[in-house]
Amino acid sequence: MKLKLLTLAMLCGSAALLTGCSDNDNEVPIKPPVKEQQTDDDKQPVDDKQPTDDDKQPTDDDKPTDDDKPTDDDKPTDDDKQPDEPVIAEGTLLELRIMETTDLHANLMNFNYFSNKADDKVGLVKTATLIRQAREAVKNSVLVDNGDLIQGSPLGDYMAKVKGLEEGDVHPIYEAMNTLDYDVANIGNHEFNFGLEFLDEAIDDAKFPYISANVFKDDGDDDPSNDVPLFTPYLIKEKQVIDKNGDTQTLKIGYIGFVPPQIMQWDKANLEGQVIAKDIVDMANHYVPKMKEEGADIIIAIPHSGLETAEKKPLAENASYYLSKVDGIDAIMFGHAHANFPGSRYAGLEEHGVDNEKGTINGVAAVMPGFWGNNLGIIDMTLEYGADGWQVKDSQSTLQPISITNPDRTVTSLAVNDAQVENASMTAHEETKTWVNEPFAKIADEVNSYFALVNDDPSIQIVTDAQLWYTQTIVKGTELDGLPVLSAGAPFRAGRGGPDDFTAVDKGDIAYRNVADLYIYPNVLKVLKLNGAEVKQWLEMSAGQFNQIMPNSEDVQVLVNTDFPSYNFDVLDGVSYQIDVTEPARYDTKGNKVSDGNRIKALTYQGELVTDEQVFLVATNNYRASGGGNFPGISGEKIVVDSPNENRQVVADYIALQSNKNPETGMDPSADGNWSFAPVEGANVVFYSSPSDKAAAFSARFAHITPLNKTTDDGFAIYQIDLTQSAN
Repeated sequence: MKLKLLTLAMLCGSAALLTGCSDNDNEVPIKPPVKEQQTDDDKQPVDDKQPTDDDKQPTDDDKPTDDDKPTDDDKPTDDDKQPDEPVIAEGTLLELRIMETTDLHANLMNFNYFSNKADDKVGLVKTATLIRQAREAVKNSVLVDNGDLIQGSPLGDYMAKVKGLEEGDVHPIYEAMNTLDYDVANIGNHEFNFGLEFLDEAIDDAKFPYISANVFKDDGDDDPSNDVPLFTPYLIKEKQVIDKNGDTQTLKIGYIGFVPPQIMQWDKANLEGQVIAKDIVDMANHYVPKMKEEGADIIIAIPHSGLETAEKKPLAENASYYLSKVDGIDAIMFGHAHANFPGSRYAGLEEHGVDNEKGTINGVAAVMPGFWGNNLGIIDMTLEYGADGWQVKDSQSTLQPISITNPDRTVTSLAVNDAQVENASMTAHEETKTWVNEPFAKIADEVNSYFALVNDDPSIQIVTDAQLWYTQTIVKGTELDGLPVLSAGAPFRAGRGGPDDFTAVDKGDIAYRNVADLYIYPNVLKVLKLNGAEVKQWLEMSAGQFNQIMPNSEDVQVLVNTDFPSYNFDVLDGVSYQIDVTEPARYDTKGNKVSDGNRIKALTYQGELVTDEQVFLVATNNYRASGGGNFPGISGEKIVVDSPNENRQVVADYIALQSNKNPETGMDPSADGNWSFAPVEGANVVFYSSPSDKAAAFSARFAHITPLNKTTDDGFAIYQIDLTQSAN
């Protein structure tokens, strides 16, 4: 069977049906971090030698004894000072601006490759202008990046899966960033998506150093005392600064970075057997005292980790709040959550020590500047010199947006394109545009995700059908042949990135940008073997997407829980079921059981009720199969098909196959209506979606969905849904 996949074959080097992107990167250890390029402001070069015993994990022998404690004889005297050591008067003030970018996700240009249009709401090309302006406005500044750089847009996919990087090639992301004089960068979780070898080749041309303190080489033993960091855990850089008196001072700035330990689940195929990840706060408690001992005047933490105030658990994904309690950390430049801090999402946390006006967490200055370059994060810090050296006297955190969205949904750009970043990005940008627009198949109807959270939806159906087709094909002739196959899919673009972040594919020719629109992550297909009880709990977790609805109430009730990420709203195709939103959610967003709610009703397979003992194969992706999303009972131990093929490539192959069967009209993307809401009487229920005219027009297909011609403060359109009617 041959498929007309054209340039999509370049993703894996082949368009063969079941041969895929085998990733030999897993066997290649990453090189040591690149050397730091020294500037006039940075007089202390980075030591890129192999980690010493001091970098290893602490043991009981490392604990200080009474003999180790300093005595009065150990204290320095005036005679001990170097003759040329500058004397800093107590009370001397110094102002330092700390700037941050985070979660750029390969968005270099102000361009949306899915819509094939300019988009002034995104792009380092815009943020760069704000960086240069913010730097010019003050005497002293530093700039950091917090990771998730090389994956997340078609440009990132093009560089990793099509064009590739050879020795000596410079990734366009680093060509652009090298023009901006970054002081340091941290590793994000998506840096590992394309394997360690590609990551190494990408970052080795960065003209700034990388840090990460909680990822270690996997040496195969159970002795943490000899674990060696994969990256430089921290840096202390000397910076020449001007104090308020106009005098030059040398400030020793420490930087330490962290990544979510969940990389070992999310990128298990790329990392298992090569690295291990440890608890963020544990590593901060280990390294921060060492940084102070080595002379750091201030310490800036750069966690690729969000903000949660709940009780800390081991290996917490979102640990920025807990880092604020680590003695010695003076600023937290955080990310990962694709949110703004200070910002409305974090209002009402005063009792937890969060000052959402000043931008501090337990008194520690902090900032998180959104995603895709939409904001520049800034902390303006005042330092005062005293008996204990430089101390933070005051701070103010702010966000500088690259654009504003007007009440009529038009966008006003607040920054011109930076010429240097634009020039550095242009070649890869144009090549990506050409690649993503080459058609390879057809679809017979438009596909969008405007109502994917409230209806069975074509944008999910295409993905689940493709995975089901692939799984049924690959298990033929094996011991798994004959088991019922289910397929899990979720709406990746359902407004998480704002009111314009929805999948929208027109009928007719389909190109790679459309496939990337349907499936935005470079996940790899995995198949789990589960029983009926586990399948039901999977769906109960997914049903946490919805707020509890009270029947027979005149109050306006919002259906969708916006704190529940849409990429965790899994639809399971192959079974039929209803979701009863009058019941409380059984699980919270972290997979903790919070009630005995039983939202999943009438769960059937081929017309028969599913039993707890019934056995199923469930096609999903490596993220979910390895425990991503904290779904109860789901873990890598239950994987029975460890496919090398990307889900996105499977989707492309399936679309091409179905299009070839119907060359005139193309593939039929219709949803099969396998799930719906259980009827709810007397409730006034609304949900939010795209404000576009296309979304409003599409809603006319559904009798139970009505546009209210109103928008939220965030710009989402408000729709009413009649839960007494069937969606199908």
